Amino acid sequence: MAYRSVNPATGEVLKTFTEHTDDQMWSALAKSDKEFRTWASRPFSERSRMIAKSAQILLEQKEELARLATLEMGKRIAESRGEVELSASIMQYFADNAEVFLAPKKLNSAMGDARLEYSPFGVLLSIQPWNYPYYQLARFAGPHLMSGNVILLKHAPGVPQCALAFEQVLRQAGVAEGVYTNLFLSNDQAGALIDDPRVKGIALTGSERAGQALASRAGKNLKKSTMELGGSDAFIVLDDADLDHTVAMAILGRFGNNGQTCIGAKRFIVVKSMLDKFLPQFIAAAKKLKLGDPLDETVTLGPLSSDGALELILRQIQEATSHGAQIALGGGRSGKVGAFLQPTILTNVTSDNPAYKQEFFGPVALVFPAKDEDETIAIANDSPFGLGGSVYTSDINRGKRVASRMETGMVFINYPDVSAPDLPFGGVKRSGYGKELSNLGLEEFVNRKLILVPNGHS
Repeated sequence: MAYRSVNPATGEVLKTFTEHTDDQMWSALAKSDKEFRTWASRPFSERSRMIAKSAQILLEQKEELARLATLEMGKRIAESRGEVELSASIMQYFADNAEVFLAPKKLNSAMGDARLEYSPFGVLLSIQPWNYPYYQLARFAGPHLMSGNVILLKHAPGVPQCALAFEQVLRQAGVAEGVYTNLFLSNDQAGALIDDPRVKGIALTGSERAGQALASRAGKNLKKSTMELGGSDAFIVLDDADLDHTVAMAILGRFGNNGQTCIGAKRFIVVKSMLDKFLPQFIAAAKKLKLGDPLDETVTLGPLSSDGALELILRQIQEATSHGAQIALGGGRSGKVGAFLQPTILTNVTSDNPAYKQEFFGPVALVFPAKDEDETIAIANDSPFGLGGSVYTSDINRGKRVASRMETGMVFINYPDVSAPDLPFGGVKRSGYGKELSNLGLEEFVNRKLILVPNGHS
């Protein structure tokens, strides 16, 4: 597995890195296992001071870090700045709140004096993707370092400089070597770590295929795991939706982060009475997107993360059209240099089309007509995925009723899917299991220990 920084806007190789050897990997694991005892024994106040300091450093280095993310994976520079800010807010949130969330909790039990105590697992292995090269790390490191765990981190091969930069931020904040360790590993090496008894938990954000492999291996070893996998989120437009607002949110939800977001709006399910109004306006708005260098502040759509990502999505479009889908906008590569795809909108995607249940990880929207509210929900739920979704209506109570019927981990009303430190993040079905962020995410890798003094034995 080659760890290379390649600018997807130009194809220029920026930097290459050598994978860690097996000896280096095992040495890192041994150091983490040893450091766990020291880190877990630190009071919350000491851990909080360092994690809060890392949030401060992220903000101080925002411009440098943002530029690096844009160069490595093509995120627009404004979005890269926003990602660094979000990452800092996550680190600060858990620095401020972890001690309260993990304080012992008294239970109401007829059996006697009962309470829960929380303690960390130990060494955790985290495997993260390239599309949010800092946020993905922060949302794992913030809570689980604060809970007293230590982390071995395998980042995506396409963002090695971001991986090193985040590790350096933690070092500058005072987090010792061995508490958080970046490793450039092959998939086989990561599998070997899962098998080692010193690794106590595994977390993946990635593809279904990777999730199947890693969850199976974790299960074989009887180890706790969380999986945040693919998504093909429904964007439901009801007949009373505010059209201008809904179209603006459709552009944001589908083309943000160059369309490379697991919780991005991907399937636009529109009540037929609105379709003739929504679709032309959606197409017109998408046509106005400006493709180009993501470092250019005026650009509104950057490249895909790599030539490989572009080739994959072009194959998906071709397969979809060969099965009857129609291209309402775009559908092809833009230019000869860089991994640019035209903003694309597909219609007439029937249920027997392979695209109907696929995830398009790029600036491609699929539009589906629905005869009424009930059919919008039926189409939304007719998916192997269940990560997020959104509903657009002028009646908030109606939106909530629709949201309650959607088979997904998160639903948003009149706004595309969003992430915040205090909101639990995670899905169902083939989108994975487990939660990240909020107190629910913090508790994924801690032992919730019952301590009971039975009645009459105090």
